[in-house]
Amino acid sequence: MPTYNKLIRDKIPEIIDSTGSSFNTRTLNEKEYIQELKKKLNEEVEEYQEAKTSPEALEELADILELLHALSKVHGSSIDTVEKVRCEKAQEKGAFEKRIFLENVED
Repeated sequence: MPTYNKLIRDKIPEIIDSTGSSFNTRTLNEKEYIQELKKKLNEEVEEYQEAKTSPEALEELADILELLHALSKVHGSSIDTVEKVRCEKAQEKGAFEKRIFLENVED
């Protein structure tokens, strides 16, 4: 039996069960949950960076967005609040649309 030891989506146990396979899961405490969400975010960002096609990239971006929803909740907020903060920062400092690459600053 392969060992995974990783956070999975909520319906994965049902999907595994439907195949007739046996498995073991447990519910994480709050501290473990946050730690595993962060690990999963890093994993999904890495998968996004390795994506070869736009459809693959969009699939990984969707996973990242799902994790951002979960992370905003564990921090007592919502994705709407994260979006509001994003908009405020874009208003104050701009976004990344102009492709500006800072090479150096002289004092």
